[in-house]
Amino acid sequence: MADSNLPYLLLGVGVGAALGVLLAPQSGEETRRELRDRANGGRDYVRRRGDELRERADEAVGRGRSAVGSQRDQLAAALEAGRRAYREATGPDADPAV
Repeated sequence: MADSNLPYLLLGVGVGAALGVLLAPQSGEETRRELRDRANGGRDYVRRRGDELRERADEAVGRGRSAVGSQRDQLAAALEAGRRAYREATGPDADPAV
């Protein structure tokens, strides 16, 4: 299921659960307890999902930093090689005709 449909799924589950609880033949105390339990379950789900998303974001940031560091190192090596080549080409032994 696509992530963009997740809010609709959660809304449908919530509305269905609320209607089921409201239409169930039980006492008010039992209904309140069930609503409280469901709310706690939903809060726990949101907390878990948030932690998972935070971990995934941290991993993506780490991969990005690693890629940037690698590119920076490659660029520094290329610049140093270019400087060395320039020094060799323009050194005291360089042929002016070249």
